[in-house]
Amino acid sequence: MNTSKVTENFLRYVKIDTQSREEFADHVPSTDKQRNLAKLLYQELMDMGASNVRYDDLHSYVYAMIPSNQEKEVPSIGFIAHIDTSDAVSGENVKPRIIENYDGQDIVLNEELNIVTRVAEFPMLKDCVGKSLIVTDGNTLLGGDDKAGVAEIMTMAEYFLTHPEVKHGKICIGFTPDEEVGNGVEFFDIKGFGADYAYTVDGGELGDMSYECFNAAGARLSVRGKSVHPGSAKNILKNAIKLVSEFADRLPKEECPECTEGYEGFYHITDIKGTVEEAVADFIIRDHDKALFEKRKAYFAQVARELNEKYGEELFKVEIKDSYQNMKEMIEKEMHLVENAKQAMLKVGVTSKVSPIRGGTDGARLSFDGLLCPNLCTGSEGHHGRNEFACIEDMEKIVEILKQIVLIYAEF
Repeated sequence: MNTSKVTENFLRYVKIDTQSREEFADHVPSTDKQRNLAKLLYQELMDMGASNVRYDDLHSYVYAMIPSNQEKEVPSIGFIAHIDTSDAVSGENVKPRIIENYDGQDIVLNEELNIVTRVAEFPMLKDCVGKSLIVTDGNTLLGGDDKAGVAEIMTMAEYFLTHPEVKHGKICIGFTPDEEVGNGVEFFDIKGFGADYAYTVDGGELGDMSYECFNAAGARLSVRGKSVHPGSAKNILKNAIKLVSEFADRLPKEECPECTEGYEGFYHITDIKGTVEEAVADFIIRDHDKALFEKRKAYFAQVARELNEKYGEELFKVEIKDSYQNMKEMIEKEMHLVENAKQAMLKVGVTSKVSPIRGGTDGARLSFDGLLCPNLCTGSEGHHGRNEFACIEDMEKIVEILKQIVLIYAEF
């Protein structure tokens, strides 16, 4: 098949390992290998003639700008995507494969390892029948989150740079590291970025867009046990690993990611390390409703207090740190961002679907820092796992949506 520009970009980017790492999140970027893609994007933007192209050597951000080519003053619009991929599954040695004219059946990614993308588990595949998909060989994730967004922004930028006859306002471009570990905009230069408004291109299926996200916190549970020889342990031994399990059992069992959807919040244990003597478990706490979010955090701390009372000593210690807030309260002040994105989709024949993000984006924090930034689709789905896939035709449509947003604001 003849590959489109956005496909060429995407295939090039996913082969570069940019996995961020939670355990090194106190550094930005958390992994030096993210710099490889950042430097490539910097050079490609330079080569295509973008203006004010900058690479933040310290923190691995990339910025660029396409100047307005019209006399009247219109809002400057920014587009942002993150270069890192999740550390849930390896992103090393990604081998993308194109499936042309997808037939709607289960996709065998790796017969030897029996890794199959099943339509029953990923029903959104039904919308891709007859289209071309990009998948993995089952050994890695694909990296569509968010290299699909990166590829789409780069393709849109090249269009405007090679078509100076098309009138537009200032277009601002930003690529961030470490979004997956919560530090995507920790050092983002909002003022230097130069946009009046922006969109993150970091969503899923074609047509989806969001201006609501979770309120989010990370929680660390530290448990102190007491080790003694198991042969003489009665009434003395306190197994820290079992105590973590006891704590987790006190959280509402139906309020977990695998049991919730839509606006429903959850508690989610993400990591546990320990011995009989001491154990540490990491959780995330999420809810769209601010009041319910605060209740969730309070209950988490309450469980620790109650268990300490049960055992008569301070065995359980809880630390809770907020990560980001629901950007809805900020975006609602300027709903033209949502309405214009809907109009852009309509212009290219795509039906928009506004839905809450069951997660967060760089745009959540940016919106509270003064740059309103709803989230747009990328055409990639099944993120953070081996079954991730991207739809070529959908990515091509999203490039057209980005163009239309620019053109709509050129007349704003």
